[in-house]
Amino acid sequence: MPTLDRQDDVFVLDLGDGENRFHPDWLASVSTALDKVEKETGPRALVTTATGKFYSNGLDLDWLLANVGEHPGYVICVQELFARMLSLPVITVAALQGHAFAAGAMFSLAHDFRVMRADRGYWCLPEADIDIPFTPGMSALIQARLTPRTAHRAMLTAHRYGGADAVAADIVDRAVAEHEVRTAAIELAQSQANKAGGTLGTMKSRMYAPALTALRDTALPFS
Repeated sequence: MPTLDRQDDVFVLDLGDGENRFHPDWLASVSTALDKVEKETGPRALVTTATGKFYSNGLDLDWLLANVGEHPGYVICVQELFARMLSLPVITVAALQGHAFAAGAMFSLAHDFRVMRADRGYWCLPEADIDIPFTPGMSALIQARLTPRTAHRAMLTAHRYGGADAVAADIVDRAVAEHEVRTAAIELAQSQANKAGGTLGTMKSRMYAPALTALRDTALPFS
């Protein structure tokens, strides 16, 4: 399960040491961590990362298959997490030490910055291959955070981006050696920690207003 630590002005949220799929309990744990970050005062920033092969593999499809009737509420909760991260009143950095797939990749896009491992690991939106369409909110998030050319390729071809490719496509800001990912993300977050507060939150809310509106729309299509 996710755990929250603090290094100077930077909160570090470790998403876990497995596939870090979005099980309802996992979502609740992340939400509790974000509550703590938001309630603090003074300089602060947030880094999310994980331990092991995966940053996050996205939706918990096994849970969904076992709880079909919960599908609408579950997707609403996932999109609210994206919206919350996108508008969080602190600088956020995703430290991608491993694979970021599907909703896990989208979660990384809801951060302000991304640092990725250069030598191994992929960032990918595989929905076209697994026959699951993006919701309007997910589409809005992706298109708000990627260039039109990159969004088109990533969404329609399910291309797997390694570190260098992800930098070239402006998906991530830096690609570094595995042992440098977390350190580089914390250093970047620390350098921007003094910006935390209401003004930053307002700026994000205005910058991404259309995407936030789409993510918070509870009238979701499921086909």
